[in-house]
Amino acid sequence: MSFQAQARPQLVARPGAPPQDDTIIGKAYDPQITRRLLKYLAPYRRNIFVAIALATVSTFAGAAGPYRVKIALDNGIAARDERVLLQTIAFFLVSAAVMWITTYARVRIMAVIGQSVIFDLHRELFAHLQALSLGFYTRMAVGRIIARVINDVNVLREMITWALIDIFRSAFDLVGIVIAMVLLNAQLSLVTFLVLPLMFVATEIFRRRARASYRLVRSAIGWVNAVLNENIVGVRVVQSFSREETNYRHFAERVNGNNLLVNNRAALIVSVFFPTIDLIGSVALGLAIYVGGLAVFGSVNLGELTVGTLTAFALYIDRFFNPIRQLSNRYNTFQATMAGSERIFELLDTPITVRDATDARAIPPIRGAVEFRDVSFHYEDDNIPVLEQINLRVAPGQTIALVGETGAGKSTIAKLVSRFYDPSAGAVLIDGIDLRAVTQISLRRQMGVVLQDPFLFAGTVRDNIAYGDPNATNESVQAAARAVGAHDFIAALDGGYDALVGEGGAILSGGQKQLVSFARALHANPRILILDEATSSVDTQTERVIQAALEKLFKDRTVFVIAHRLSTITRADKIMVIEKGKIAEEGTHAQLLEKRGRYFDLYTMAFAERK
Repeated sequence: MSFQAQARPQLVARPGAPPQDDTIIGKAYDPQITRRLLKYLAPYRRNIFVAIALATVSTFAGAAGPYRVKIALDNGIAARDERVLLQTIAFFLVSAAVMWITTYARVRIMAVIGQSVIFDLHRELFAHLQALSLGFYTRMAVGRIIARVINDVNVLREMITWALIDIFRSAFDLVGIVIAMVLLNAQLSLVTFLVLPLMFVATEIFRRRARASYRLVRSAIGWVNAVLNENIVGVRVVQSFSREETNYRHFAERVNGNNLLVNNRAALIVSVFFPTIDLIGSVALGLAIYVGGLAVFGSVNLGELTVGTLTAFALYIDRFFNPIRQLSNRYNTFQATMAGSERIFELLDTPITVRDATDARAIPPIRGAVEFRDVSFHYEDDNIPVLEQINLRVAPGQTIALVGETGAGKSTIAKLVSRFYDPSAGAVLIDGIDLRAVTQISLRRQMGVVLQDPFLFAGTVRDNIAYGDPNATNESVQAAARAVGAHDFIAALDGGYDALVGEGGAILSGGQKQLVSFARALHANPRILILDEATSSVDTQTERVIQAALEKLFKDRTVFVIAHRLSTITRADKIMVIEKGKIAEEGTHAQLLEKRGRYFDLYTMAFAERK
């Protein structure tokens, strides 16, 4: 296509990129977040202290080098004492060995600690995400959840593995160098420190600019990820409407162009700051050499100052600015850690709205009687009622069909039966037991759900059918598949029941995925079965296969059927028409047609559309 050969587009800055709360930076330092992070480090505090001790040893081994140069110059070269020079060589060899060993051990320890903390966080996040109520996933995009679990946690690993001890080491280096300089010559140290105000001003300017720049960079990266994710997930729609060139131009000129521009600006800030620190360091070095040289000549009185002392001083000045560069360079890492930790803890602090009561008990084997007593429901963040004063009774083994327009509340009734939500008012009971009094796991192990868009896990067909029972036998899996009419197409697959379905069941058609999901529900042998638009995505021929299997599936089970295609529910024991969160009509198919009410209109319309 033509867009592949286009030159790089002109950069277009877009500060007004779609705001994402994941790209907003909070406080530069939040003590509350720091305290929570320290709790994850607490189990490894002994190892951390060892790493700090190793960093301290490494610091002092390095800081002693310039002083040893002084001894070599003053006591070795000036005195023509070869023994002192040999001692200096031995000192540097030993010092290098000590620094190698301590650095290796420190990096190794902190890498293990970093991975251990990530392991702990991933485990806690996964457990919490599994426990969060369904309402959370209706509000939070999957991409944002993955970004927090992967990207933000990896930022913590970077901080713990590399930055944490680097900060301590740089601080130790700075303190050690200052002490060494003062001990060598306090007066010359004061002369050198005259440039420190310039350094503090430069560092503060960099800190502020870097913070603003980092916010823009993170926002730009978030925008790139969002657009990439959207276009990859929706690639079939993109290609169907021939949007490739338009999308490419939008991505290249606006999204990726903005990312390049803000990153170049961030690089500009860094490229100005570090040479500025080097310049200030050169000024300090020049000032120290000039004033120190005058002192060596005897023109200025700075106490006893030898050539060796001045040389050591110059080496210390050069090293003095290294930890300052390191600390400044770690500022972005520290900033990212604060922002990432805030989002991680926000996720961990998300309340579990549907929670087992402290005295919840396992529900006994379900017979299948379902009752709604004055049930009303609205979402936590929206007071608009979804259901109002719903009262219904379902006898064991009955099939109840819920019909109505999209958004009427049909699926919400089914989710209340599964206790994915708790009613805002009233009670949902099974066999006379309030669902809030039983454990969720004991309830759902006796229920089956087949959704409009069936989800299959990456793995084999067998794994997906036996998902509710990993110890299932081949015979039970095949029996479930035969019962719903799925065996023939499964047997024809390359590998049969051991065929890998791919991510989301990519190798199967929509109807085939739906048949596998029916087999999965049947294999679990549920006492209550919920079909939520379960046949709406299949073709007419597949629907006939499913209809033939439904009689076996429905036998001796309480079934809730939600459907727009009314042909799938005409044999239901009771049909309930839901309108605006209320039961508008109820009865059998024949009774409702005879009433010529809302159900009659829906059925007539559906029949006319099929003709």
